[in-house]
Amino acid sequence: MTTNRGVVYVSAGKVKVRDIGYPELVLRDGPGVNPLNVGRKCEHGVILKVITTNICGSDQHMVRGRTTAPSGLVLGHEITGEVIETGRDVEFIQKGDIVSVPFNIACGRCRNCKRQDTHICENVNPDRPGSAYGYVDMGGWVGGQSEYVMVPYADFQLLKFPDKEQAMEKILDLTMLSDIFPTGYHGAVNAGVRPGVTVYVAGAGPVGLAAAHSAQLLGASVVIVGDLIEERLAQARSFGCETINLREHINIGEQIEQILGVPEVDCAIDAVGFEASGHGEGAVEAPATVLNTVMNITRAGGRLGIPGLYVTGDPGGIDEEAKEGTLKIRFGLGWAKAHTFVTGQTPVMKYHRDLMMAILSEKAQIAKAVNATVISLDEAPAGYQEFDGGASKKFVIDPHRLVKS
Repeated sequence: MTTNRGVVYVSAGKVKVRDIGYPELVLRDGPGVNPLNVGRKCEHGVILKVITTNICGSDQHMVRGRTTAPSGLVLGHEITGEVIETGRDVEFIQKGDIVSVPFNIACGRCRNCKRQDTHICENVNPDRPGSAYGYVDMGGWVGGQSEYVMVPYADFQLLKFPDKEQAMEKILDLTMLSDIFPTGYHGAVNAGVRPGVTVYVAGAGPVGLAAAHSAQLLGASVVIVGDLIEERLAQARSFGCETINLREHINIGEQIEQILGVPEVDCAIDAVGFEASGHGEGAVEAPATVLNTVMNITRAGGRLGIPGLYVTGDPGGIDEEAKEGTLKIRFGLGWAKAHTFVTGQTPVMKYHRDLMMAILSEKAQIAKAVNATVISLDEAPAGYQEFDGGASKKFVIDPHRLVKS
């Protein structure tokens, strides 16, 4: 039988590439698999030969030990691959198709899926609505930072690329469709970005850069990106964003005024999440910083898109409240300014086809915006370390050496 290697979470700060067993069209028991999901038959699924699979900031939260992820969990929810086996009940997806896999696992049958809320599917995670590959408390579906992976509900979920040759030519852009491009776009849409508006994006990691690029695609007049790491800010400037170095400047409103002439923006996007830091030299973790900041610098009546990850359990939280996801947010300020907040996972399927067409028609240059950087499967542990150090790169794992250099 064909072997299958994958990236496995071992302990805080440590991942390894191990033999994880070849996938089947059934969910077997293993690290993180919900007991109620063990033995779940997936004749509606497919087996993919993974072409690309990306390292995500959400993976990094687990690898830092900031979640309750169990040792042995196979990582990876950003998957693009070639179909090599189809289940008995798969009708429209065929062997040889190259497809993008939404990171949300969705059945297509429940009330939420039928209204396009595929990020909160009711049938894939026994604990609560919503699921993802290779992620803690998400039902235990095996991750895709591997050579091969099983994907359920294939006919409903998978986005087939129309031309295989064209797909491989643009694979570094198309690999972003599984998560960060739709996630950044979702943040911009929920922030109310439209032609002419001014936008502040908190965080210049891959999701923040994707949100900034998405804001440009949606017609924003000025996109301002704030971060503590100058290398990441330089990447944002490389495609036309204004930037604020939050290590050097504490008063963000003052910096925005220097750029726009007024100390506020029309809308804002939080692409940081629960591991937020305070601002200024020597700043330490302060998880409510970003949310309070964006409320402060967004005009009255503005909208806040919050694609940054927040959790209900954080063993590494700075205090007992943070450990259970309770943050000291100035909600009264948001109420007084009549802000709209939109949170939660991104329903990838709502956006991925349109964004695919933007890529194929060369309207979107997402790989360039996030600095897509190809590595081998064996280089994944080093990639995690470099990413954790603040590198301004979106690491794309190429398990089979299929990506042209």
